[in-house]
Amino acid sequence: MGSGFSKMKKKQKAMQAQMAEIQKDMENKEIVGTSEGELVKVTLTGTKSFKNIDIDPSCVDPEDIEGLQDLIGSAFKNAEKQADETMGMDSMGPMF
Repeated sequence: MGSGFSKMKKKQKAMQAQMAEIQKDMENKEIVGTSEGELVKVTLTGTKSFKNIDIDPSCVDPEDIEGLQDLIGSAFKNAEKQADETMGMDSMGPMF
């Protein structure tokens, strides 16, 4: 009985180490989301922490702030979606 429990504990420790490594990798991964026409680019880490925003000057119109806000929102949502997809494929795929 002891050997089965010991194997389970070792397997649990290995999985915890693997999850810690995946978390570290995701924190270092950069994901770039773009708006339509790539006028705005938002960079997040794999854990969805904001890193950077790049705005093409051609889309900055003081008369159309709402348009720029929409582009930023779109780029951010795109980056979040990519982060979710990356996290699902990279972290869970090999385990199952």
